[in-house]
Amino acid sequence: MDWGTELWDQFEVLERHTQWGLDLLDKYVKFVKERAEVEQAYAKQLRSLVKKYLPKRPTKDDPEVKFSQQQSFVQLLQEVNDFAGQRELVAESLGIRVCLELTKYSQEMKQERKMHFQEGRRAQQQLENGFKQLENSKRKFERDCREAEKAAHTAERLDQDINATKADVEKAKQQAHLRNHMAEESKNEYAAQLQRFNRDQAHFYFSQMPQIFDKLQDMDERRATRLGAGYGLLSEAELQVVPIIGKCLEGMKVAAESVDAKNDSQVLIELHKSGFARPGDLEFEDFSQVINRVPSDSSLGAPDGRPELRAASSRSRAKRWPFGKKNKTVATEDFSHLPPEQQRKRLQQQLEERNRELQKEEDQREALKKMKDVYEKTPQMGDPASLEPRIAETLGNIERLKLEVQKYEAWLAEAETRVLSNRGDSLSRHARPPDPPTTAPPDSSSSSTNSGSQDNKESSSEEPPSGEGQDTPIYTEFDEDFEEPASPIGQCVAIYHFEGSSEGTVSMSEGEDLSLMEEDKGDGWTRVRRKQGAEGYVPTSYLRVTLN
Repeated sequence: MDWGTELWDQFEVLERHTQWGLDLLDKYVKFVKERAEVEQAYAKQLRSLVKKYLPKRPTKDDPEVKFSQQQSFVQLLQEVNDFAGQRELVAESLGIRVCLELTKYSQEMKQERKMHFQEGRRAQQQLENGFKQLENSKRKFERDCREAEKAAHTAERLDQDINATKADVEKAKQQAHLRNHMAEESKNEYAAQLQRFNRDQAHFYFSQMPQIFDKLQDMDERRATRLGAGYGLLSEAELQVVPIIGKCLEGMKVAAESVDAKNDSQVLIELHKSGFARPGDLEFEDFSQVINRVPSDSSLGAPDGRPELRAASSRSRAKRWPFGKKNKTVATEDFSHLPPEQQRKRLQQQLEERNRELQKEEDQREALKKMKDVYEKTPQMGDPASLEPRIAETLGNIERLKLEVQKYEAWLAEAETRVLSNRGDSLSRHARPPDPPTTAPPDSSSSSTNSGSQDNKESSSEEPPSGEGQDTPIYTEFDEDFEEPASPIGQCVAIYHFEGSSEGTVSMSEGEDLSLMEEDKGDGWTRVRRKQGAEGYVPTSYLRVTLN
């Protein structure tokens, strides 16, 4: 079915429909253009976001880049940046393949449509002109027929009139004959004009306009087909970047899986390990020798504001230097301002750099020697003497680098010795178990009351611990026996052997499983029960506790 046959009388309908189709094409082009602008803006914002969060410092100067978390984050940002590039490609593809091409095609369609409708209007105008000519010839024929009839009546009336002269009668007959002749000519002209109009009208409705309508139909179908292809370009532009976007997303997944917490912990150790030995145990400073005891004084009490106490406290703080603020140090060539471990690493890096430079200079020296030998054998290639300054400069650099290598090797040996010494001191210092707390174990019979009352303080006495703190009694007085055994609140394992020689304590062997009866309340003692039933307090630092 075609428009020329089925829609032969719908010229205005076809004019509106074809205009609507072109408007729809322009509307889609405008939509794609705005869509491309959205993609461009999205890509621009993504790139700005990536630039905002990328590290500002160079990679070699940024210690954070050594952590897998930071490396994964940077890789994630790079993948997002690549993803933004793909969005830009989508916008570019839509702008060129859809906007530009369809805009050009729309202009061509508009010109073609205009041409077809102009042709149709010319055909309509020609048919209308033919119809007007037919009407004119028809009216002329009608008028001539009336005039001929009138002239015939006049001639017949004069012929019957006895008073009319012969001349008048002849004249009337001639006039009637002329009018009759003119009517015949008008008739023939009208018939010819009618025949010509019918032929033109048949050509108009059965040939000319159907051809124009068929051309319009073909144009509109081509436009619709091209518009459908334009719809497909929207998805095709996305499908073209899907593989790359998939790789970007896969890269993000790989970056997420590349985070290695254990390795980052090791990197932190490598970056900041000082190599210093751990501080030693603080000595017990007995202030009771300078205090005049009174009955109301506690065994460890001391008046505030005494110079001796402040001095001792200052000495105590000085020994805990790792926990205080570190003074600013001036950088030195041997990196002695750094902790031992960091000094060793920096010296190792400097030594490796010097060795690489030395190897490079030695290779250059060998190359210059070979070039000099070639010049000596083939003088036309060059003057051997021209290479002497470069050879001398290379030898000077080699000597300088050898001295620096020796210097850094000596410093590195000293740093490694220092690190090993600190490591050995630290291990030997902490080979024995920690000393038990110097405070008295809690009184089990007063667990529901205030064990720190002034009465208990006055009734307790304390002696300074000796070198064998866990083998000698720390306290000589304890309250009454424990209450009835309660249910354990957890389990614990003895990390070290403890000899419970003081009253209220209980002995335990290393690795022994114990029942936890009462948690440490801040005084350094924990109440436990042995499998044999014995119950008492042991140092909390000697246990590994698991609560129920």
